[in-house]
Amino acid sequence: MNILVTGGASGLGAAICKLLASDGDNMVYFTFNSSVQKANEIEAKYSNTFALQCDFKNAHQVRSISNNIDQLQLDVLINNAYSGDFLKSHFHKIPAEDFATDFENNLIPTLKLTQAAIAYFRKRKKGRIITILTSGLINNAPIGSSVYMANKAYLKQMTKAWASENAKFNIVSNSVSPSFMETELTASIDERIVEQMKANHPLKRLLTVQEVAETVHFLTHSSKQINGSDIEMNAQ
Repeated sequence: MNILVTGGASGLGAAICKLLASDGDNMVYFTFNSSVQKANEIEAKYSNTFALQCDFKNAHQVRSISNNIDQLQLDVLINNAYSGDFLKSHFHKIPAEDFATDFENNLIPTLKLTQAAIAYFRKRKKGRIITILTSGLINNAPIGSSVYMANKAYLKQMTKAWASENAKFNIVSNSVSPSFMETELTASIDERIVEQMKANHPLKRLLTVQEVAETVHFLTHSSKQINGSDIEMNAQ
């Protein structure tokens, strides 16, 4: 399969890329922004990977990849990239413009890439879309995460629309909603809070990026009867 992972050079995206690339039958394309060294390391270790520099804030770069979806001959699009801070401040302290900026920097690029993928998938009469969400949409959202949560809530509804609109073209759209993980995105959270999370967790440890990557891997080849579904990874 030919797979495109957005934001695939670090954190969860890197775990997804490495696991999918370990299957020699896959060709894994992945986007990165500033993580040049990490992208190079993945390419060096896995010959069946190819890094595509794409700053979601750069409309030209987003357009370039969207216009070349056909050339990649995609089977699977994995929407993982997120640009910005996981936590900002309490909702009432955040300038309303920040929500519009996040929409422009994250949602619009994701929507454009997905539109291009769906157009290609419809021509081929097959394709898969997997979108990374968050269990914060199911449980109480972390304090200060309203901008991030708004982004993910919008995508959650989009995944359902993509599923219902494209099922007759043999295209499936599913999502994964992981609970808190220790990645670059969440690195700014106080260590004491993280330790408390671990203490309160039934398994006494947090979810790992590898566990989420395994779930994504499952969705790349699962039955197409699984469509419009969200897999919640939340043991709490």
